[in-house]
Amino acid sequence: MVAHVGGAFGRGGRWDFLLQRISAVVLGLYAVCIVGFFAVVPVDHARLVDFFSGTTMGMFSWLAVVALMAHAWIGMWTIGTDYVNEHYFGRWHAVYRTLYLVVCAALIAIYVYWPMAVIWRLES
Repeated sequence: MVAHVGGAFGRGGRWDFLLQRISAVVLGLYAVCIVGFFAVVPVDHARLVDFFSGTTMGMFSWLAVVALMAHAWIGMWTIGTDYVNEHYFGRWHAVYRTLYLVVCAALIAIYVYWPMAVIWRLES
């Protein structure tokens, strides 16, 4: 029998499955919101700045970035644990998997920081 291996967020497969679906819904709603804005409003720079500078859109964008981070991490963690194994990579598979997950975590952290810096103007 296999013990709990520790899912992407530590609660196992069901939680990861649910979080993956919830994040997909959030990202889908965000995409519909953005596409709807461009479809309905004649867009120029001033309107675009007004649209994205509001607190509501800032919070929605923040939620979308966090959802994207969760979605990406669960997907990359699953790929790492499914495909970076001894069968394909030999006895050093644990080292390769760890390196793969560290690189994925670093890239996701960068991809989260950058939009947050833009949304909340963290850098001057």
